[in-house]
Amino acid sequence: MEILYENLLAFQWQDIVMILLGCLLIYMAIKKEMEPSLLLPMGLGTILVNIPGSTALTGPIEELYNAGIANELFPLLLFIGIGAMIDFGPLLSNPKLMLFGAAAQFGIFFTLSMASIFFPDAMDAASIAIIGAADGPTSIAVANALGSNYVGAITVAAYSYMALVPVIQPPVIKALTTKKERMIRMPYEQKSVSKTTRIMFPIIITVVASAIVPDATALIGFLMFGNLIRECGVLDSLSGTAQNVLANLITIFLGISVARNMVAVKFLRIDTLLIMGLGLVAFIVDTAGGVLFAKLINIFSKKKINPMIGAAGISAFPMSGRIVHKMGLAEDPQNHLLMHSIGVNVSGQIASVIAGGIILSMFGG
Repeated sequence: MEILYENLLAFQWQDIVMILLGCLLIYMAIKKEMEPSLLLPMGLGTILVNIPGSTALTGPIEELYNAGIANELFPLLLFIGIGAMIDFGPLLSNPKLMLFGAAAQFGIFFTLSMASIFFPDAMDAASIAIIGAADGPTSIAVANALGSNYVGAITVAAYSYMALVPVIQPPVIKALTTKKERMIRMPYEQKSVSKTTRIMFPIIITVVASAIVPDATALIGFLMFGNLIRECGVLDSLSGTAQNVLANLITIFLGISVARNMVAVKFLRIDTLLIMGLGLVAFIVDTAGGVLFAKLINIFSKKKINPMIGAAGISAFPMSGRIVHKMGLAEDPQNHLLMHSIGVNVSGQIASVIAGGIILSMFGG
């Protein structure tokens, strides 16, 4: 009994706050179904590392972190699974959609300028800015490669805002568009994409993107390798494994190991709140950048584009594409934007990885 009493006294208020945060992450995963495969293990890991005297931090979680995060293995393996999930067909049918994916990365570089004001360490500022990639694995890989002191906070911000895309994007889209613009119809012309094109696309993207931004080679290479497994037609079983077993298993390990940075002394700081705020700014500016770019094109184009599809240029695949489609149907039940928005969405996945490589080339030395 005396030992139990001493153990209870060892708890500080900071430990309790972090344990409650872990419970909140678990609640969000189960009740709200927000990125459950990641937030659930992250929540449990947060609880484990904040129990005074726990060996979780110095034992298995530390080993997982060193094995998969410190060397960027988990994010890269996860990219294989993500690549295997993506169908580039809509993008290949209309390649100009790639422009919207690029425009929607503006939030990264806008946030970089803001983060530099509050975080004098350029590595930390650059790592925080990459939250705007709207891509959890990219955020983790870049922040870890740059040796940021805020990997835990950056990870929580990136995945939390990815899960909150249905809440964040619609108000921004509506604020920047008129009802008339949101009702613009974009008939989808089904174009056949040959198997050869589908196979060559990931290879060409890997070579071109890596030649332009060498620091993006690993990120883009693993993403495109996953897509090549999907499209080659001779590895259907492996493709299914990558999409389901591999992606889910790595996400679990990723969530638990990231909790290594969720210790109270590292997380409960004003800096963390600033990172969460800057991450929100990044998502908002990303969305605005894509929408405004589409509006700009409409000024010079006879064939009008529904500016809402520009918002799907963030990397949160396929959530953002589906949100735009639903908003289009809400304005006009006959306005089907899904294929256009998904095409923009997958272009955003590529653009976010390239943007991560650009940040690494700028600050990685």
